[in-house]
Amino acid sequence: MSRPLPQVESPRQSGLLIKIETDRRLGHEWDEWDGKPLANGGDFRGASTGKFWLFTAVGLALLTVLALGAIYLLAPRLALLHRRLPFVLYVADAAFGALSMAWLALIGVSYVTHRALLPGKLAEQGLLLKTLRLASRVGELFGVKRDWTDNAAVSVYNRLAWARDWRVRANELLILIPRCLSRVALDGVMDIARRYNVAAFVATRGQLARRVIRERRPKAVVAVACERDMVSGLHDVAGRLPVLGLTMQLPNGPCKDASLDLATMEEFVKKYLA
Repeated sequence: MSRPLPQVESPRQSGLLIKIETDRRLGHEWDEWDGKPLANGGDFRGASTGKFWLFTAVGLALLTVLALGAIYLLAPRLALLHRRLPFVLYVADAAFGALSMAWLALIGVSYVTHRALLPGKLAEQGLLLKTLRLASRVGELFGVKRDWTDNAAVSVYNRLAWARDWRVRANELLILIPRCLSRVALDGVMDIARRYNVAAFVATRGQLARRVIRERRPKAVVAVACERDMVSGLHDVAGRLPVLGLTMQLPNGPCKDASLDLATMEEFVKKYLA
């Protein structure tokens, strides 16, 4: 059993809010795990962001081609509705292909220059979130484990999110961590939370994480998770409020004794605090 952990309160409930569960119930993102050690000791930080750019570009191209094929097959029936409808759809599909590649190029320039060249809804708070899973699915078609692609995707997301000038007070920031952190990692996170007087919450599952965000209504979040849960969480939350995501290392497999880069976590916290 985990020992009781201290709480610190302020007028807006800043401090520590900790919930610990010690079982190893795996999340649905790891349903296929066979119990064997993960690649590279569960450390996917060496993933090149090139995987994200390549697989996203291929995925967008595949969507364009699939749409083209569907229009071609349905053209005779579509023409019955209006004779020019197939042509209009062909033009729309070509426009989608061109605009999607132009958008991806702008995201790439933003990444390289560390500048927010697009509004949030056209970048990390909107359109980019919709491509995170696309990149990992395309990567799997080419035999690349999704953890590597997801790590690259989170790196791209964080670079774009960092370029925004978000500032909040300590009691408006929430640290979300999973239940599977090692004791050393958990103690390190708690030390950061105490020093900056920031609320920290151990979320035992994604649904609980979303609930605590609804209840506490933070203005920014620093989230910790494995690559798979991080992509899922960003997709659900990052469109509504600023989030920086820190991925973990899984030396003993998913959902047990995970570690993280505490120095990076502290930098994320300091980034948001005014």
